[in-house]
Amino acid sequence: MMTPQQLKNSILKRAMEGRLVPQRAEEGTAKELLRKIQAEKAQLLAAKKIKKTKPLPPITEEEKPFAIPASWEWVRLGEIGDWSSGATPKRHHTEYYGGNIPWLKTGDLNDGYIKTIPESITQEGFDNSSVRLNPVGSVLMAMYGATIGKLGILSIPATTNQACCACIPYSGTSAQYLFYYLMSQRGNFIRLGEGGAQPNISKEKIVKFIFPLPPLAEQRRIVAKIEELLPLIDKYDKAYTKLTAFNTRFPADMKKSLLQYAMQGKLVEQRRADGTAADLLKQIKAEKQRLLAAKKIKKTKPLPPITEEEKPFAIPDSWEWVRLGDVSLSVADGDHQAPPKASEGIPFLVISNVSSGKINFTNTRFVSKDYFAKLSSERVAERNDILFTVTGSYGISILVDTDRPFCFQRHIALIKSTKITEYLLLILNSPLIKQYCDSVATGTAQKTVGLTALKNMLIPLPPLAEQHRIVAKLEELLPLCEQLQK
Repeated sequence: MMTPQQLKNSILKRAMEGRLVPQRAEEGTAKELLRKIQAEKAQLLAAKKIKKTKPLPPITEEEKPFAIPASWEWVRLGEIGDWSSGATPKRHHTEYYGGNIPWLKTGDLNDGYIKTIPESITQEGFDNSSVRLNPVGSVLMAMYGATIGKLGILSIPATTNQACCACIPYSGTSAQYLFYYLMSQRGNFIRLGEGGAQPNISKEKIVKFIFPLPPLAEQRRIVAKIEELLPLIDKYDKAYTKLTAFNTRFPADMKKSLLQYAMQGKLVEQRRADGTAADLLKQIKAEKQRLLAAKKIKKTKPLPPITEEEKPFAIPDSWEWVRLGDVSLSVADGDHQAPPKASEGIPFLVISNVSSGKINFTNTRFVSKDYFAKLSSERVAERNDILFTVTGSYGISILVDTDRPFCFQRHIALIKSTKITEYLLLILNSPLIKQYCDSVATGTAQKTVGLTALKNMLIPLPPLAEQHRIVAKLEELLPLCEQLQK
């Protein structure tokens, strides 16, 4: 799809190639117009209203960038107007500033009509510098730095600084047509300015730049057509911006919607043969009791019952609302005190090692093997456990997909799950969990989701067979969201 700027460039290109409006024989030719311009220039020279300039070189065929109608002529910019760069009155003379003569800097150029200028100079500043008062209708262009090619047309008489070149067009040249031509050539002017420490184009380069001159009446028709089309481009720009924003948001919004549907039991159908989440909860509790008896996990305080007010939305009858701590073997955070450093040994992960959503062992600190051996089992990660960031960039969940031993700081929690790891990993990335974390996070410098709040997190629990079908469906659909995002 063409961007608004590309569309504008295309219209300007057609205009300057004589393809935007038809040519009319009764409007004469640019050759005739050029003779009138040359006569006007001679009169202005004779009256000493303009200064004599060096002759411009003839235009070669190699210079002409595109074909123009037979009634047009290629000329140089110096032939169709009087060009002059400005100046800056000496700054240490405060009496030169704050008068009633507008003084424009390139930052004041707006690619449109210039009606107000913030800075001004006095008559004394004008008399003691080489500034020129450019009349209404003068076309201005920036010559230095990042603003090269920026344009304006004066709606008020004004002087300029030396970084700005002003053209007072002769009567055979429409100021607006010149303005739109310069706009169409901005990329070429920028390229002309490249190569130095600070990009710049000189007045000499500008006056030698070639210009396609149509008959005056056609210039005016071209300007009228451009100005008829520009409001339509503005409308297109707004629609394009909305569409681009929608397309940018759509993959992420779709992912959130899919996860939300999954959590509400709307992504796959319920099947009576799958049993109920209540049956699954009994199995999880039985496994926890077995591990407690074997002293592989520690006994924890009972979590509070779930009230109706806590439940954020309705779920199918075969599901159950549960707390994370009830369906996990353990939920523990990492070391609260920075452990002793070692030059080698066991990697010690911090937030930056997991912030991408995967475990990254590059640039880690190390702890000794002896220190690691003393850690409680609930703080030792095993394959298929879940890491969950709880400080700063909280809410990032990471599947432990390595057998390499490691430990981690307190800004990361370790969730040891049982039968529901795959489903739980997806749910922890859902909007519901993000909203919950936002609501319970405390602190000022760095927001933290406390361990108790994490254990109390509500999870909508489906039967195990339905979890597998939800995971399979999400693994089919979520990569499509990723593809859309790319």
